[in-house]
Amino acid sequence: MSNAYLEAVKSRRTYYGISKEQVLPDEKTVALISDAVKYTPSAFNSQSANVLVLLGDSHNKLWDITTEALRAIVPADQFSSTAERLGSFKNGYGTVLFFEDNTVVEGLQKQFPSYADNFPKWSMQSSGMLQHVVWTLLESEGFGASLQHYNPLIDAEVKKTWNVPDSWLLLAQMPFGKPTAQPGDKEFKPIEERVKVHK
Repeated sequence: MSNAYLEAVKSRRTYYGISKEQVLPDEKTVALISDAVKYTPSAFNSQSANVLVLLGDSHNKLWDITTEALRAIVPADQFSSTAERLGSFKNGYGTVLFFEDNTVVEGLQKQFPSYADNFPKWSMQSSGMLQHVVWTLLESEGFGASLQHYNPLIDAEVKKTWNVPDSWLLLAQMPFGKPTAQPGDKEFKPIEERVKVHK
């Protein structure tokens, strides 16, 4: 089992070429993401992470919102490349939005004041773990995905469109779909420079 997990971690890559072709039944995709949310660890078992899974028209709407938000700030003569990139995300099957619930974080800060400065950091670490778990699981089932960060530019419209609680802080967007192009080779620094062992 541990080898299978490691192989999945090694295989996970960033896919920009994705399509709307269905890879899994929606129920299985949502169950996979739900398990990731349920079982990914969090500081003090805070369970502050939440996700919004957007499929079908909702997925398309997210990238329309993002396109219009960027159209308002990107110079017109430079917008074509931006629109092309956003279109590649819209071409996918769905998007996972990752949130952290500030109410939970602030509650822990009040309950454990000596750790107050650390809870926001631990919250971000927990979210990072969740993003990696979801990404790896999606890829292990045949999806390609990437991690995007158009927050806070789209936050207000996202909350309004999908009735997201004000306390949920949007951290990342993960468009996913069936891969249509393979990522290039990945280069690695010498591992000896990054892992030091002392006995």
